[in-house]
Amino acid sequence: MLTWSTDALPAHERFAYWREERGKQLFGVSIELPAERRHLFHGRLSAQAVGGATLASLNASAYEVSRTEADIARLSTDSLMIGLQVAGPGWCDTPAGQTFIDAGAVAIGHADLPSQGMPTTTGDFHIHMLTIPLGRVARGQEAARRLHLAPVQQERHARLVDAALCALIEDAPGIAPDAADAAIADIANLALMTRGVLTPGLPEVRKALRSAHRHAAIRIMRRSLHRGSLPPETVADALGISLRQLHLVFEPTGRSYHRTLTAIRVEMACRRLGAQPDQSVAAIAFACGFDSLATFYRAFREWTGFSPGEYRQSLIER
Repeated sequence: MLTWSTDALPAHERFAYWREERGKQLFGVSIELPAERRHLFHGRLSAQAVGGATLASLNASAYEVSRTEADIARLSTDSLMIGLQVAGPGWCDTPAGQTFIDAGAVAIGHADLPSQGMPTTTGDFHIHMLTIPLGRVARGQEAARRLHLAPVQQERHARLVDAALCALIEDAPGIAPDAADAAIADIANLALMTRGVLTPGLPEVRKALRSAHRHAAIRIMRRSLHRGSLPPETVADALGISLRQLHLVFEPTGRSYHRTLTAIRVEMACRRLGAQPDQSVAAIAFACGFDSLATFYRAFREWTGFSPGEYRQSLIER
């Protein structure tokens, strides 16, 4: 993984270095910032290869960025680009028109088409970007090459891409090659469906949708652990799918909805046992949504092989 920050550079050199070495040479874009703000510039980035794609995260002072014809000629990638705008909204101009990309939006387009981004704030921006070479896309390549950068319009689809991309970010450090290839294929097919290139009925799109719904369901489950009861009907309703569909999305994992929920509760309890040594085991159990200590102890030993007290002691002894 490549990680880099401007922190080690003198303030007056930071923007120039970021513009030339990170913007132009690494990402193939042109960036500009008013001269009076350049001494305040700061930026951090990370990038890694995952399943033949590049997953990058940028957090920096806001600036104008463009992908010009000259940039494309100098550094062509023939890739599908998927961006999650975590923070820092702005306008995006392309030959297809102008669109607004708000914080939290997912934008998709071909990397070798011109665009210009203009922030609407002078604060920081934060974006996750996944760049997938079209050689790794089985269907819809020619249509994908005509996709100018634009946000996903349907909120439900945007949430699915968001969930799939964030799951990839979380799993990327230790993901196996086969799992990485499958995850990249699923995200590419999902992204192309949201932009109308692929239809939902295609087998590879159905697979991508099941995977994305599972990631979205797990996100809801993690956010709702404090609830003593989280029936599958609640999660299915939140996702806008049927109860049968919800159970189907967990089938490829070999774990049912309820087994997955229990595993997530134990996982959270493990983190709390290490991070909050002064909190009682009972308080942690109820905070993670277990309805009784007996249920918690039984589930914890089943998943970890230890009692909560033994597990906490093992962390202390490390």
